[in-house]
Amino acid sequence: MRIVFAGTPEFARLALEAILTAGHDVPLVLTQPDRPSGRGLKLTPSPVKQRALASGIPVLQPRSLRLDGKSPDEARAAQQALNDVEPDLMVVAAYGLILPQWVLELPAHGCLNIHASLLPRWRGAAPIQRAIEAGDSHTGITIMQMDEGLDTGDMLLVRSLPIGRADTAAQLHDALAQLGATAILEAIQAIGQGGLQALPQPAEGVTYAAKLDKAESPLDFSQSAEQLVRRVRAFNPVPGATVRLPGLADPVKVWSAVALEEASVAAGKEPGEVLAVSADGVDMVTADGVLRLLELQKAGGKRQPVSAFVQGWKPL
Repeated sequence: MRIVFAGTPEFARLALEAILTAGHDVPLVLTQPDRPSGRGLKLTPSPVKQRALASGIPVLQPRSLRLDGKSPDEARAAQQALNDVEPDLMVVAAYGLILPQWVLELPAHGCLNIHASLLPRWRGAAPIQRAIEAGDSHTGITIMQMDEGLDTGDMLLVRSLPIGRADTAAQLHDALAQLGATAILEAIQAIGQGGLQALPQPAEGVTYAAKLDKAESPLDFSQSAEQLVRRVRAFNPVPGATVRLPGLADPVKVWSAVALEEASVAAGKEPGEVLAVSADGVDMVTADGVLRLLELQKAGGKRQPVSAFVQGWKPL
C-alpha cells in the first residue's frame, strides 16, 4: 500500500519502522516541529522524523492542518503534498495534531489511528498512564477508523495486554508500542485483502485520559498506599512523582515504591509523616497504611537506590 504516516514520539517510530520493514511505500511523513531538548535546549527532530530522513522520505512539519487556522499557508502546503502523493491510507500514531475533515477524506481508505487503550476506555492524551493510575488489570491497542471526534471512530482491530502489578508507564509504553506496530500491520494486510469489520464504540464505559500535568507530581498522602504506588508507576518517567522530605529544600523524585502490609504501625500518625528511615526504605504514613520509598532522586542529583540516598540524608 501507499501509506502516508503521521506521528511524532518513539511510540510512533516503531510503527513507522514496521510499515517500512514490511515493504509498504511511504512517500510522505508528517510530524511535529522540532522541539528544544537537553540542557542546551537544542532543536531536536522527533524520533519519527529521524527515521523518515534515514530512509530518504520527505517530511512535513506543519503547526496546523486547519486551512482556516493560524498557519493556513502550512496547511495548504500539506494539502498539496498529500494530494500529490495520492495515498491509499494514512496511519496516525501519537501525532499531536487534530486532523480536519479534508485530511480524513483524502486517502482512499481513510485514516487509521493506533490508540494505546481498549476503547472507549481512556480516550485522549495519556491512556497508558491513566490505566496504571486507575488500577486497570488490562489495556491494549485499538486500531480505529478516525473521524473528527476525540478517539471516537469505529474500531477495526483490538489487541489486549495485561498490566503487571509492577509495570511502570515506561515499561507499558514499550510493550504497547511493539503491540501497536504488530497490530497496524495486521490491519493494513486485512484492508488489502478486502477490509475489516468496523464496529462502533460502545456508548458505555467511556473515560477520558487527561493530559499529564506537572501539578500532579506531588504525592497526596491522604490517598491510600496502593493508590500512591500506582501514581509512582504511572508517572515514571514523566511527569514524575515527588515528595517533600524533612531537611531537604526541594521536592524529591520517587522512582519506585511499595505499599507495606503493616498498616497498624501508622496508627495515630499524620499522613505524609516520615515513620522510619533505613537502607531498606523511607517509610511514610498514608491514609490507610505505609508507603515505602525504594528509589529516589534529589533535585539536580542522580537516581539512587534508597540505601545510597539515606547515607547523605539524616532526617530523624
